[in-house]
Amino acid sequence: MHLFDIDVKGGQHFRESLTFSAGDEVTLFETEFGRMGLCVCFDIRFPELCRLMSLEGAQVIFCPAAFNMTTGPAHWELMFRGRAVEDQVFTVGCSSARDVNGSYVSYANSIIVTPWGDTLVRAGAEETILSANIDIDLVAKVRAELPLLSARRTDVYRLDRV
Repeated sequence: MHLFDIDVKGGQHFRESLTFSAGDEVTLFETEFGRMGLCVCFDIRFPELCRLMSLEGAQVIFCPAAFNMTTGPAHWELMFRGRAVEDQVFTVGCSSARDVNGSYVSYANSIIVTPWGDTLVRAGAEETILSANIDIDLVAKVRAELPLLSARRTDVYRLDRV
């Protein structure tokens, strides 16, 4: 949905808009385990998108991504933990392994975070299969104990505001 078009003076330059078109719909899907949301890479940086997924019933948000070696160390875990806590969902970040000889060096570090913000599992830079048992009931438990979503002040602020 959000294209990664950046130009950091003396740093990295990306222009996804030269190759990709932005999406215009929130992506949610039903599974036998519950409702899931899907965003891609740069999208995880936009709390509004993840909030909409949560408000529309997502219990897990998946985000395949390839943060680079500048943003990854600083923001990767922070973004996934932040979205998990704010929206009281599991967040799952899947990234390619790091290939220092490749044309693009990914930060890697695939991750699964609980609705409480705990990092359940996290890979390193190497190629690996990362898995974990997710207790989907934890979403309801966390939402009941810390009622962030129901305590929102939609009379004062809304996502449809500019």
